[in-house]
Formats: sequence, C-alpha cells, structure tokens
Amino acid sequence: MINIAIDAMGGDFGPTPIVQGTIKALKEREFRAILVGKTEEIKPLIPSRYLDRVTFVEASDVLDMSDSATEALKRKETSIYKAVDLVRQHEADAVVSVGHSGATMSLATLRIGRLKGVLRPAIATLMPRPIGTPALVLDVGANVDCKAEHLVQFAVMGEAYTRDVLKVKNPKVGLLSNGEEKSKGNEVTKSAYEELMKMDSFHGNIEGNDIFDGAVNVVVCDGFVGNILLKTSEGVAESITKIIKRSVRKSPIAIAGALLMRRVFKSLKKQVDYAEYGGAPLLGIKGCAIIGHGKSNEKAVKNAIFQAITFSDSNINEDIQIGLSKITN
Repeated sequence: MINIAIDAMGGDFGPTPIVQGTIKALKEREFRAILVGKTEEIKPLIPSRYLDRVTFVEASDVLDMSDSATEALKRKETSIYKAVDLVRQHEADAVVSVGHSGATMSLATLRIGRLKGVLRPAIATLMPRPIGTPALVLDVGANVDCKAEHLVQFAVMGEAYTRDVLKVKNPKVGLLSNGEEKSKGNEVTKSAYEELMKMDSFHGNIEGNDIFDGAVNVVVCDGFVGNILLKTSEGVAESITKIIKRSVRKSPIAIAGALLMRRVFKSLKKQVDYAEYGGAPLLGIKGCAIIGHGKSNEKAVKNAIFQAITFSDSNINEDIQIGLSKITN
C-alpha cells in the first residue's frame, strides 16, 4: 500500500481542512496516510473507522508562512521537515504540503535529493484548456534564472509527467517565447531550442496564447516567466468570473439566461478552480513532493493526495532519467 506523508499543520487555515481532505481521500482510495504535526490537535479530527489507515508523527514546531525557506533547514522539529524526512527515510512514498512552498521545495531538494543527472528540480502546474487534458507548465517558480540546459531538462521532465501521470500517449513539448519563429527569443531560449530539436516530441516555439489552444501538452519556461504566467492567468480567470456575475445582476434577461446556463457556468468554475488539481509536483527529486496552495480547502487537499498516489504508482522518475540520458548522448 502506498504511504503518503501529509504536513497537517501547513496552510493558512490550520489542520482542519487538511485532515478533512485526507479523510475524503481515504474514503475514495486505498493508501495509508501519515499525518505529521501536533497529534493532540489532529487525532480528534479523525473518525475511528479510519484510524487503522492513519499513522501520526509528532512535530512540535510549525513553520509560518512569514518564515524564510532557509530557516526550514535548521528547524528539524517542524511538521514540514519531518514530513519530507519520511520520504528521505523511505517510510513514505510521497509528501504533500499546502504550507510554505519555498520550504517544501528546499527541503525536498536537499533532504530527499535530486535524481541522477538533474541539475535543478522544477515546479510544474496544470493550466486548464477548453478541450482535452490541461497543459503542463514548468517551471513556475523554483528557478528564476535558468540556462539553456535547465530548460531542456524541464522539457524532459514535463514530457515524462504528462505521459506517465496525465496519460497523454504522445505529448508535444513547446518552448514559451515571444514568437513562433526559431529566431525569436533571448539567448537562453535560442540555445535551448537547438538542444530541444533532439527530442521527437518538440513542437517548437509557442506564444502565450498557444498555451490554451491545445497546440502542445507541455510548456517550458524559466521560473520567473512561469510564475508571472501562472499568477496572471489566475487573475484573469477571477476577473472574468466577476465580470460575468456583475453583468448578470444588471439585467433581468441576463438573470434568466444565467439560470439556463447554470451547467455551463458550473463547468467553467470547475475548470479554473485550483482545487480540481490539488497541487504542483516538484519534478526531478528522488521521490514525490506535491506542493499545494496555502488557501487549499479539503477538496484541494484530497486531489493533491490523489496526485501524489498517481505519481508514486508510476514510473516517472525512471522515465525522466532515461529521457535525460538520451539528450546527453
């Protein structure tokens, strides 16, 4: 049975939504949950019928969102430090945290370690599209300054994740640039383009609007660009939702139309809701770490756990190393 270590104290709302999300996951999937945190606060939240599938690991310290990521390496009694170390010690197959993302990334990279040949792990996230599987974008924040070789490795890791976890048979990889032509981009993306041509799955340069039209399955960029892309997309989705709501309220006809379109609006909300995806995997480490949003509700936690289970049940890390060996030979 797959064991998932869960930082029960991370997140903006304390242990309650994290534990509730864990319970929902236990109802639907077979796995063992290892809840890390203050046991006296966590254990009473677990119904007795699930206790045979839950293990508690005491952690007396909690890393606050305002603390620095480097501080996490020193405070060994925090829930996130202990949760990550369970993967390092092979007592857990994956770690899930909706707490301090920088701390989770740093601890996972340094304590669990990188896969052989991986220069820099990358955070990947899913971007919704009107039709088909969401696009995987990486990096979205782990590495703000990248070299061409880093972008090439992101492409390999993203391709493996899309194929093994998202179950896309022949994923296409695109390099995010300011134009589709080979000559477009900065020196880093131009150099990366030349190396990416060795990959059969490489589609070429793509522009921002191509992310959502299904041209590619994997979008490669540095963490600076990727994080801006992610936050901008979230803001646009939220703004569109507010515009629709305000427009509907202004007209009785629009209200009637909205009632008829309830299913459409419900589908739209579902597609742009981060809770549907749960969290972002940190690709390139010797194990699995899923980093969730600090404001995650129980649904987001449940789906983050599901993502960790699917990742742990795949051959993605082996396939990443095979892919890296091909582009270096």
